[in-house]
Amino acid sequence: MKKSCSLLILLLCFVISACTPMAPVSSTKVMTGPDAEEIPPSFAQFPDIPFPEKTVMNLSKTKILGSGDSWTGSIVFNAPYNTGAMFDFYMSEMPKFGWEEIAVVRSEMSNLIYSRGNRVALILIGASTSNTEVSLTVVPRKTSSSRTAQ
Repeated sequence: MKKSCSLLILLLCFVISACTPMAPVSSTKVMTGPDAEEIPPSFAQFPDIPFPEKTVMNLSKTKILGSGDSWTGSIVFNAPYNTGAMFDFYMSEMPKFGWEEIAVVRSEMSNLIYSRGNRVALILIGASTSNTEVSLTVVPRKTSSSRTAQ
């Protein structure tokens, strides 16, 4: 019961944060595989998250604090792939970066939730006019010692 309530609260936080204006973020990440290409430098400060090639960050919707393995916030980007391909990309690539799957919903607006150490990532994947928009939010995970007594 506590786990499902925590997951629901986390999901609501992610949805609310996706509605707020965000600042741009960039990363120089390399996709795995023989056709891997370097990601634009704007993604370079996010070494713990995979980004598919040819993605374009939406600077007006992105808001990030920090860098490296301790950044927090939301990255919003567009990719020239369909939503199914983006869903499959994150399902296969997140575990390679040390993220553990918590929950997944594949639908018109797909939701993927992962944890890694003391952080949680929510990935929202939906279609936009000519490509796929991805909102990737990473926040600190609340530990049992940081919860208040009820």
